[in-house]
Amino acid sequence: MRIFQWMYDKALLWAKHRHAERYLAGLSFTESVIFPIPPDVMLAPMALARPAMAWRFAWITTLFSLFGGICGYFLGLWLFDPVVLPAVEYLGKQETFAKVQQWFTDYGVWVVFIAGFSPIPYKLFTVGAGLMGMAFVPFVIASFVGRASRFFLVAGLMYWGGEKMQQKLRDIVDALGWGTVALGAVLYLVYS
Repeated sequence: MRIFQWMYDKALLWAKHRHAERYLAGLSFTESVIFPIPPDVMLAPMALARPAMAWRFAWITTLFSLFGGICGYFLGLWLFDPVVLPAVEYLGKQETFAKVQQWFTDYGVWVVFIAGFSPIPYKLFTVGAGLMGMAFVPFVIASFVGRASRFFLVAGLMYWGGEKMQQKLRDIVDALGWGTVALGAVLYLVYS
């Protein structure tokens, strides 16, 4: 079944849409607060489809992800009990959030940088930073450096890889997609 290849081809078409930058900004913002899909899935095809705009797309992704992170920070700081905690409890993620809080205690601002760069859900750490009362300026700096590093790396790989990268990704996207689904299922079973 080539479902991921079909989705990849569609993403390349959508990347050329006249409102693609707005969609990328919206996805980047919401992913940093609540949405589960990372902006890389839109950034990469956009950078492949229009390599001359790759660095602009990386800036858009970085800045709107940072704005979303700041929103998440203030959610944790001001609205944790009435808004975030009921959602965490409803989803049954109290243990996961307790781990995030412990990581803040153990690693401080470094955990924000790592979450910003890695595929770890950044939104948990934006809200957690606010809840834990992390200093705002170090939070913003760590978030900016982590997010910019990640998104400029993705844009750079697409820019320098060009057509060869586009074809190679298309050839392996189904294996990557199903591998990610399998990994997600295993992680869910292990941590639920």
